[in-house]
Amino acid sequence: MHQLAEALDVSTETVRRDLAELGESGKINRTYGGAVRMQKFEPALSERLLLKVQEREAIARMAVERLGNFDALLIGGGATTLHFARAIRKLEHPMTVITPAYGVAQELSHNPYLEVLCLPGIFHGKEGLVCGPEAIKAIERFHVPVAVLGASGVSREGISEALLSAGQVYQAIMANSDQVFILADSSKFNKRALTLLSSWKSNITLITERPPTDELQSAISESGASVAIAVLES
Repeated sequence: MHQLAEALDVSTETVRRDLAELGESGKINRTYGGAVRMQKFEPALSERLLLKVQEREAIARMAVERLGNFDALLIGGGATTLHFARAIRKLEHPMTVITPAYGVAQELSHNPYLEVLCLPGIFHGKEGLVCGPEAIKAIERFHVPVAVLGASGVSREGISEALLSAGQVYQAIMANSDQVFILADSSKFNKRALTLLSSWKSNITLITERPPTDELQSAISESGASVAIAVLES
C-alpha cells in the first residue's frame, strides 16, 4: 500500500479507495496490504502454444531433470504441460501416465515405454481436455508419486486456474499426488485466476524461468514449498 502511494505520489487513503473500487469491479483481487491482478480468462490453447515457447521448453526440460524414475505420473492440460509431454517422449523406462489432456496423450503415444491412460469426461474442445464428475471420479481411483500441472496464475495465495471445470480436475489431481510440479513462466507471477487450486504447501515445486518477486518468494518459502529456476538456451 505504502509503495503504491509513494510510486503514484498520492496518499495511502487514495490508494485504498481506488483499490476498493477496482476490487468491486472484479478487475483485481484484494490481498492483505495490496492487490493482485485477476486473471479470469486465457487465450485458447492453440494461441498459448505460440507464446513463451523458449521459456516453456526450458521449464519442461527442468521438470524432466527433476522427475526421477517413478512408475506413474499424472499430467494436466495446457501449453507448458504439452511441452513437458514432448520432453519426456525420449524416456526409456516404463511408466504409466494418466492425463485428461488428449494432446498430452497423443504426444506420449509415440513412446513404447509409456502406458498412457486417458481419463473419461466431458470434452472441452478449446483446451483439448476432459472435465466433469466422471473425470474427477476416475482420478480418485489413483494415487501417483508426482503430478505435473500448469497454472493460469501464481500469487501469494497459491496456484490458480482460469477455467472452472479444469480447475476442479486439477484440484483432484493435486489431492491424489505425493508431489506436485507447477510449470509456470514468469508472466503468471502475482496473478490470481478464477479457481484457487491450492495454497503453497511443502510438497509443491514451482518450476519457472525467472526468480519470483520478493513477495511471492516469501509466501512460497514460508509454506515450505520450493522453486526451481530453468536456464534458457542461448
